[in-house]
Amino acid sequence: MTLIHQSSVDEKALLGKTVAIIGYGSQGRAHALNLKDSGHKVIVGVRKGGRGWQKARQDGLDVAEPADAAKAGDLIAMLVPDMAQEALYRDTIAPALNPGDTVLFAHGFSIHYGRVTPPEGVDVVMIAPKAPGDLVRREFERGRGVPCLLAVYQDATGHAKARALAYAHGLGGTHAGVLETSFAEETITDLFGEQAVLCGGVSELVLKGFETLTEAGYSPEVAYFECLHELKLIVDLMQEGGLTKMLSFISETAKYGDFVSGPRVVDDSTKQRMREVLTDIENGSFARDWILENQAGLPRYKAMMQQDLDHPIEKTGRDLRARMAWLDPQHNQERSAS
Repeated sequence: MTLIHQSSVDEKALLGKTVAIIGYGSQGRAHALNLKDSGHKVIVGVRKGGRGWQKARQDGLDVAEPADAAKAGDLIAMLVPDMAQEALYRDTIAPALNPGDTVLFAHGFSIHYGRVTPPEGVDVVMIAPKAPGDLVRREFERGRGVPCLLAVYQDATGHAKARALAYAHGLGGTHAGVLETSFAEETITDLFGEQAVLCGGVSELVLKGFETLTEAGYSPEVAYFECLHELKLIVDLMQEGGLTKMLSFISETAKYGDFVSGPRVVDDSTKQRMREVLTDIENGSFARDWILENQAGLPRYKAMMQQDLDHPIEKTGRDLRARMAWLDPQHNQERSAS
């Protein structure tokens, strides 16, 4: 795959168009402000009087109810949570669409699993920045950007890709590069990464390591440091330079332990279970379970969340983090100002 950069952008693709940002969370705020600062006409669609409404107005943006924002928009960016998109689209966005409009998503879930089905006369695209909204904004303010994924699901006008790329350019994404993919690939790989590695895999590995040490009689404080606190050091090295940089910075003893013990913990049986997770995502089982869980009022979700929050590692961590001033955002702000 080839990264798309600024030279490939048709900056006229969104010329004279109004971009409606539906939702003003982390991504919504970053998208709206970056696009406005890039010279695009932006209107934010949020519930009147809510936190997002107040915040967007404080940020100097035009604000309207979602239905009115969608009517005003030529490109409507759906930046509300996955489970809120189906009803919001059906009741509010769909009635406002006109032939030739563009509906943009930052994640493919609703389209890939058929929860949202736009009419044939509109473009359906995706621009997914590969960073939290706060970082998308900060990198833009520094004159840079974060990489983005681009996908076209429906090209009704013949200009879908150009419009999506112009949108990514407005976010600053073409500074870092835009990678073309599909709604299916983005959705499946995103869900798999979250479940098998980034969230589910890592958190369970941390918890099982902590439990193994404490059940063997070692102190929870030392177990916390070794199994959770120092994880950031390794992840930072891997993010900055892959396995090569990580291996060049850790000790020889740590390297040898990596080589001989890592495959004992995460082995071929783990990979087989990862394949099972991937299958559930590919065949829609996970999506169906998650949709039904929401419709039932999230009973299992809430119980599992509480189970994590009640784990002994959380009490240990709270006590230890209270002594680490550098982890406090307020401390970091004060240090930057001094």
